[in-house]
Amino acid sequence: MTTVLAFLITLAVLIVFHEFGHYLVARMAGVRVLRFSIGFGQIMARRLDRRGTEWALSAIPLGGYVKMLDEREGAVPPEQLHQAFNRKGVGARAAIVAAGPLANFLLAILLFWGLFMVGVPVAKPVLGDPPSQSAAAMAGIQRGETVLGVNGEKTQSWQDLHWMVLKNALRNGTITLETTDAAGHYHDRHLQATTADESLERDPLQALGLVQYLPPLPPVIGHLTADGPAQRAGLRTGDRVWTVDSQTVELWQDLVRKVRAAPGRALDLRIERDGQPLEIRITPTIVQEEGQAIGRIGAAPRVDPAIMAPYLGESRYAPWQALQHAVVRTWELSAFSLEMLGRMLIGQASLKNLSGPITIADYAGQSAQGGLASFVAFLALVSVSLGVLNLLPVPLLDGGHLLYYLAELVTGRPVPEKTQEIGQKIGMGLLALLMFFALYNDLQRLFAG
Repeated sequence: MTTVLAFLITLAVLIVFHEFGHYLVARMAGVRVLRFSIGFGQIMARRLDRRGTEWALSAIPLGGYVKMLDEREGAVPPEQLHQAFNRKGVGARAAIVAAGPLANFLLAILLFWGLFMVGVPVAKPVLGDPPSQSAAAMAGIQRGETVLGVNGEKTQSWQDLHWMVLKNALRNGTITLETTDAAGHYHDRHLQATTADESLERDPLQALGLVQYLPPLPPVIGHLTADGPAQRAGLRTGDRVWTVDSQTVELWQDLVRKVRAAPGRALDLRIERDGQPLEIRITPTIVQEEGQAIGRIGAAPRVDPAIMAPYLGESRYAPWQALQHAVVRTWELSAFSLEMLGRMLIGQASLKNLSGPITIADYAGQSAQGGLASFVAFLALVSVSLGVLNLLPVPLLDGGHLLYYLAELVTGRPVPEKTQEIGQKIGMGLLALLMFFALYNDLQRLFAG
């Protein structure tokens, strides 16, 4: 229910903001808006305002539209011709069309601005032991090193590190981490990035062997995934695990290693609950990670805030600085999205990176469970993606219409109706193909997980 509700809220916010951009600029340009619909298909509810605009809620919530007075879609009374969309100049029409994607970028800026002003909890970029033979291990990274910068950009949090490594993974070059160790010595760690495809299909930090440092934690259950193996087996929050298959477990990391090594195989746990010993048998579910089957039970450790305090911080800025950071983050995400799309088109990045509604719904649910700040950051990210997608020069999308208006400016006359019809068919085919790959990837991730 959390996932469904979070997905519906995501759709509602993004669609309303996008379509309201079209609506507002159309009104400013003197165009009469006949209908503002959230969703497609059969209208489920409607209300007519005093300006004659019908506000509607339709059956299929995967989008929306603003219907304007237009001679190409029906007869227009002579006294209303000056309010018809097609009678407006090319500049006004372009502004109305561009307003939707620009509203999505504005929404992202506002959301990031709010987050940066209010402050969000962040993890400091402290590194743990890298896996042997990984790029991080070969670069000489040691447990406890703190990352100060990536390729000259300052890094203040683990989230910053993740984003900067992701950006640099597209270049397939050397990634230089500026670090400091516990003794205060500075190092330049040069990591040879894996291929962009590999780094993007996997977690980019994981692909390089960059592991977040976690202080030693006792094997006490702090959180259980709903209907996960641990919860079904009878584990509860606060349970302390003493042994797994008669082998003593002293740290949470020990428990994780034993669970990962037993995908689909029953494990006998001896635990302590309220001072009483209990025996529990649990079978880790099988999960594919880097082509290898590992076990998971859907449990997280209880974390003492005092233990984690030295490794946590808060990202907070004054209003003007927060706005600057918000604009920069939105710009960087937009540029990254375009670069990713370009690389997919020329075969330098896999189409597996495309995501559809199932994956978006899953991420919406996960982010909502992570708290308000996590969900707001997710909304901002998806809003940027929606804005970029709609500006692509593909007929049926806003970018396709803008392409027609650019041609009209150059030639001095509108693009012929026949050409537009052909373009719409091509655009429909391209979008159908894009949706096919996105849904295919969604289903693969769903069944693989």
